[in-house]
Amino acid sequence: MPDSGTGSDWTVQAADTIESVVVAVRSKTTDPLVGISRWVVYGTLAAIVGLVAATVAIIGLVRVLDVVLPGQVWVVYVILGGIFTTTGLVLWSRRPKRHAAD
Repeated sequence: MPDSGTGSDWTVQAADTIESVVVAVRSKTTDPLVGISRWVVYGTLAAIVGLVAATVAIIGLVRVLDVVLPGQVWVVYVILGGIFTTTGLVLWSRRPKRHAAD
């Protein structure tokens, strides 16, 4: 008559082997994808919050300069437009140059 203790041993070993394979596959596939998806979600959220904060800051700057500077509000628009245009031109001039394809 076979020993009942060894019969249950192979089932436990098989279950442990299956579990270790599943854990290994998950750690190589799902875990990196979860990490990447977190970076994408948090990056998108940070970009949206940053865009809203920049918009509110520019609106506040226009209102503060409108109170501080005498005259019409178009003077503030010209000053800020000049600052933004100059900043854009400086950044544009510092971009990496592309070589023309021969």
